[in-house]
Amino acid sequence: MARWRQSDGERRQANAAAGLERQHPFPGRWVSAVSLIGGPLLIMAGTLLRSPFHFFVPQQLIAYSQHPALITAAYTCFAAGFIMLWPGVVTLAQRIAATSPLWGMWGGCLVIVGLFTRIFQFGTDHLAFHLTDSLGLRMMLDGVDAYYTAWGETRWHPFRAISGPAFFGWVVLAVGAYRSGALGLGRSVALGLMAMLALGPLKGTQIPQSFLAVGGLCVALIPLGFSLLRAGPPPTRRALVLVGVLAVVYVLMTAYGPKG
Repeated sequence: MARWRQSDGERRQANAAAGLERQHPFPGRWVSAVSLIGGPLLIMAGTLLRSPFHFFVPQQLIAYSQHPALITAAYTCFAAGFIMLWPGVVTLAQRIAATSPLWGMWGGCLVIVGLFTRIFQFGTDHLAFHLTDSLGLRMMLDGVDAYYTAWGETRWHPFRAISGPAFFGWVVLAVGAYRSGALGLGRSVALGLMAMLALGPLKGTQIPQSFLAVGGLCVALIPLGFSLLRAGPPPTRRALVLVGVLAVVYVLMTAYGPKG
């Protein structure tokens, strides 16, 4: 046990030293830190908000018809968290690649492909909820059931073909994080728990699987985000002004830009 701990410590020190020697300008320390902290927290918020309702499709649509604002907020937080997560995954993959290049490359690529798959499915969720408002719950329950049947009979579709990485990509990334020394054993195992998270349109919170998966993501990535925040100087005044200008432009474009 002592020898194993020494080996683990040496591996992590070697990875930290290699990471310091290879400073990656993209996506940057601050973007990565915000991603590593905010992404898991948003996913956890969505998981918590829809946890009172059974996770399967009919109950999710019934929940939306009864609590539209709550379910909309839950699914929006969940999807926004996965969108926000990609810079953090890139950063972790770079940390892994500093001492285990192949593990970093494959783990990062597979997980990011899995993120795209989940966002594709969120589009189905979003459309189903809005059609429930206009067509009614009964018709949408029949429609989603027909959609699942048609999807199951589809021989090939790009997002059907790449559904696997949404599960096993996290395992590859977790193994790489441990082997490279980017994360310790406990946090690497926690990261791998994301393979338990259900995939598919209108899938809510499974208890306890969803909380184990998303909780593991928080344990694995949030401390890494805070360590990045402490690893260098605060942003310059020029950078803060630029962020403020971009935020104002975004708000104005959202409020007054073309709709649809």
